[in-house]
Amino acid sequence: MRQRSSSTVALTTLVVALWAVAQPMLGAASGVVNINDASLDQLMLLPRVGPTVASRIVEFREQNGRFKQASDLLLVKGIGDKTFALIEPYVTISGETTLKEKVSVARKGDSSSGR
Repeated sequence: MRQRSSSTVALTTLVVALWAVAQPMLGAASGVVNINDASLDQLMLLPRVGPTVASRIVEFREQNGRFKQASDLLLVKGIGDKTFALIEPYVTISGETTLKEKVSVARKGDSSSGR
């Protein structure tokens, strides 16, 4: 039974990652957020990032300096593997923030699919 559970978790993680990669190709929001320079409001455009996590990102970079790579976001409290998989296509560590609208992703069990 344990092996089946591990397989289910792995499959779920793969599906979430594939969905995050496919969204930009499906006409979802496009653009990036520079996590080294973005304001709280700009950080909150990222999927599953609200005021609390956005504040933690700003606090982390103030205490530790600029992010060296996008995966450094995993060091921020509140950002785990699943959240990072969703936001990774929309983050950069240099250049301009070009994302202009909140990226929405369906939650587990949400059958509204865009309504």
